[in-house]
Amino acid sequence: MNGNVFAKLTAFLSDLEQREISYTLAHNRDEAIMINVAAPGERWEIEFLEDGSIEVERFISNGEVYSGEILGDLFARYEVNEGDKIEPSGQMEVVNAT
Repeated sequence: MNGNVFAKLTAFLSDLEQREISYTLAHNRDEAIMINVAAPGERWEIEFLEDGSIEVERFISNGEVYSGEILGDLFARYEVNEGDKIEPSGQMEVVNAT
């Protein structure tokens, strides 16, 4: 990451902190640092790229709140077919609640 991009990134983080906006940092692409910002009804993904550009993706809620039953829809998207093998990542501890 060149100095100009680093300066933009640190200035942006300072602006977030001055306004007491909560954020998390992520590194999902080799050439970028992502800042995740949650605002009421919105989630922002801001990426500072190595070439100096900034990409922003904004997700806006329609305000509808669902019950916990909707979680089945999430898992249905990632349905494991019989015969598929899932390897544990080693990063998560599985605890059985009885």
